[in-house]
Amino acid sequence: MTQRRSIRSKLVRAVMTTTFVALLVSVAIIIVYDLRSYHRSLLNDLATQAELVGHMTSAALTFDDPRLAKENLALLRTRPMVRAAAIYDANGDLFASYQAAGEARALPAALSGAPAADARDLVIHQRIVENGDTLGTVYLRAENQLLARTLDYLSIALGVTLLAMGVAYLLMRRMGHVVTAPIVAITEIARDVVATRDYSRRAPRISNDEAGELVDSFNAMLTEIEGRTRELETSSSEIAREVAERSRAQQEVMRLNEQLEQRVDERTLQLALANAELANAIEEARSANQAKSAFLSSMSHELRTPLNAILGFAQILTSDSLPSTLEQKKEFANHILKSGRHLLTLINEILDLAKVESGTVTLSMEPVALSDTLHETRTMVEPIAAGRGVRVLFPETPGAVVLADRTRLKQVLLNLLSNAVKYNREAGAVVVTCEQVAPNRLRLSVQDTGAGLDAEQVASLFQPFNRLGQEGGSQEGTGIGLVVTKRLVELMGGEIGVSSSPGVGSVFWIELATTAPLAAPTEGAAAETPEVEAAPNEGEPHLILYVEDNPANLRLVEEIVRFRSDLRLLSALDGHVGLSLARAHQPEIILMDLNLPGMSGIEVLRQLRADPLTAAIPVIALTANAMPRDIERGLAAGFNRYLTKPIDIDKFTEAINSTLAQLHPPGKGAKAEPAERKAE
Repeated sequence: MTQRRSIRSKLVRAVMTTTFVALLVSVAIIIVYDLRSYHRSLLNDLATQAELVGHMTSAALTFDDPRLAKENLALLRTRPMVRAAAIYDANGDLFASYQAAGEARALPAALSGAPAADARDLVIHQRIVENGDTLGTVYLRAENQLLARTLDYLSIALGVTLLAMGVAYLLMRRMGHVVTAPIVAITEIARDVVATRDYSRRAPRISNDEAGELVDSFNAMLTEIEGRTRELETSSSEIAREVAERSRAQQEVMRLNEQLEQRVDERTLQLALANAELANAIEEARSANQAKSAFLSSMSHELRTPLNAILGFAQILTSDSLPSTLEQKKEFANHILKSGRHLLTLINEILDLAKVESGTVTLSMEPVALSDTLHETRTMVEPIAAGRGVRVLFPETPGAVVLADRTRLKQVLLNLLSNAVKYNREAGAVVVTCEQVAPNRLRLSVQDTGAGLDAEQVASLFQPFNRLGQEGGSQEGTGIGLVVTKRLVELMGGEIGVSSSPGVGSVFWIELATTAPLAAPTEGAAAETPEVEAAPNEGEPHLILYVEDNPANLRLVEEIVRFRSDLRLLSALDGHVGLSLARAHQPEIILMDLNLPGMSGIEVLRQLRADPLTAAIPVIALTANAMPRDIERGLAAGFNRYLTKPIDIDKFTEAINSTLAQLHPPGKGAKAEPAERKAE
């Protein structure tokens, strides 16, 4: 096991090692520098001596006097460091020599190559040059004292190093206690805290340096640990209490699990039943989608059939290569009119179905006299039935009053009666009966003598878009009339049902709530105002302004007005022009399209009502916005009448006449017109 050293000993070791390395590097640098300088100085000195000797012996070489040269070399005995010297002539042969006392090594007989030096000697060759001619060479060999000087320096460095290390050791022994005392105190406190778990102990602060900050941080850590320990002890007691509570809760969970298993079994059974119902619903939805796809195909056929007649006969009427007589043109026009009305009926039925399915139908529930409604439907159905030879029998229902929406009730009865006539046999019969099935319930039944329905057809009777196999029949239809009828009856709080026998016929019935009869009108009450067709003024024709941006619609109204000499039409293609013409010409009636470019028809009406010059002019809406909500919005905006496109000429004429009658009551405002002008 490695012996543990104290931080103080580690600090002393680090300081001593650092001091030793610093001294070693410093001494080595000094010694190397001094030895290099000494060696360079020695070489320079020898070179100077050699040059001096060469200059002194140049004359001896010139006159070939070896004795004079030897005497000059003997002067080197004053330099004990020079151990041997020699003069060589220009050919490199020995000319004169000198050896110091005790020098036993011989001089070379001739010079060869560069001077060679070793650890003992320094050798220099110096040429003797006179007037540019080389006369010879000076050879000097001196004692090399570099090694001895190095040993002297090393001895001095060793002494200095030992002295410095001793001084450093003594200083660190004294100063190390100051540095390590705070750390030692922290260590002792930490050992006591670990051994006793007493976190209230604190280390003393001895200095104000980093060690003092370390003591403060250590004491703060002990304070934090002490607080955390108390919190942990408190938390441990709470955890023990929670463990006991969880044990009780686990027992409760086990009890609830037993109950849950029972509930899961019950829920599984419920889910199985729900899945079965869902499967049935999916199958019904699939059937409905198939019926819808079939409806779209049928609707495409039903829409294209009247369009084919309209476009075909229109092409014949406009073709120059297919001439036709006046009678044929009337016949073709009747076909176009019939097909257009059938197409309008299809569109209205589709819109009714969309409103019913989306829940946007608004009903006005009120007491409705059944006799009046049956009379209205009778006048509408009997011409159709007469065309097929079908007799329609209606009951007498004096005083019978039901709670319903008057318009929707008439729509329901017309649908049932038209189906009874449409799918009846030739020369068949339709019988309408009325009976009280409960104190507050009245049943209306429509019985026909048609082919009847089997049980499967009856089950699918009120499915949307299903015509029960009549898609390829001769009778027109969409398969949505009965669906709309059923929804309307249910919205009015009633019921609808059917019973049928194949080959005998079918009975459709509806039940509605009854209510008190309507109060009879009092004597003296104003009777209904009969429609009065206004006669034109005996002066100028009545001026009518038509604001319409569609040229075809504008031309149609122009043609209708052209047949009446008492009317004159003024047209505008947008709302701004219409406002200007109304203010300038003051027409008696304004016909207004709602979807105008730049400014809507409702905005034009608002500006007309805000202008005193045009505020009293009656404005009749003539638009393709035919939804009931659009009609209610238009009447609420202030239109006197609301006519929808396609234009029904009879309704259009009635609206113009009734409005003119209100503006010009009989006997008032009529002006006599000269016979000559009338003739014009």
